Amino acid sequence: MENLNPDWWKTLFDETYMITDARSVCDDELSRREVDFLEGVLNIEKSDPVLDLCGGHGRHSLELSRRGFKNVTVLDYSEVLINVGRERARQEGLATLFIQGDARDTGLPDERFQKIIIMASSFGYFVDQSENEKILREGFRLLMPGGSILLDLPDKEYVLKNSAPQAWHEANEETVICRQRTLDGNVIYSREMVISKENGLIRDETYCTRLYGREEIITLLMSAGFPSVNIQKNFVSHDKEGDYGCLTNRMIVIAEKGY
Repeated sequence: MENLNPDWWKTLFDETYMITDARSVCDDELSRREVDFLEGVLNIEKSDPVLDLCGGHGRHSLELSRRGFKNVTVLDYSEVLINVGRERARQEGLATLFIQGDARDTGLPDERFQKIIIMASSFGYFVDQSENEKILREGFRLLMPGGSILLDLPDKEYVLKNSAPQAWHEANEETVICRQRTLDGNVIYSREMVISKENGLIRDETYCTRLYGREEIITLLMSAGFPSVNIQKNFVSHDKEGDYGCLTNRMIVIAEKGY
């Protein structure tokens, strides 16, 4: 797409994002339900080193820390979101560690984590497939033998059948969001217009998400070194019906690293 900045992900996740996506990323009850799910499906021990990769302001990691998990790290590129999460951890007296960095090359030590989570459709930001692959290879490097990575992805089949070309919602009394969607091959492009009822257009930016089917993501993970991949479809965590874009209906992918 001509008007797509390939580095859109470096600037989109800022203070405005905390408004546009508040119904998901600022909903504490939603985060608690998702962490309930994570605890069950990953069998995480309280002492397990956990990495929340592309974790934003750490809504899942903060909840894990509240529940007594002692070694939780968030890595995200957005300095804005990292600072939001770090301040909330400080206010609540939580030991959650926040690191600003690139998921493709984190600079963290080999075999540092027992579990890695990439939640809320935070994988697949690159049109160039090789850049997405780098994240999986980095995840493999960071995992301890026997550790596992969980990807929370849009369900490609659901998106192809149900995605509306245009969606509107009111983020709050002052702000309206319009998203126009275009599908090109396996990539869905979203033009997001954020409109203030008082001040007019705040943001007009296009971002993208690469969609993966079952066989595609299994092949990708195995090529990154993972010998075992399990998939669960129809993961829905919002308790109200609505168009949440790629967060409406998701596919949970868990890959384990061998010993």
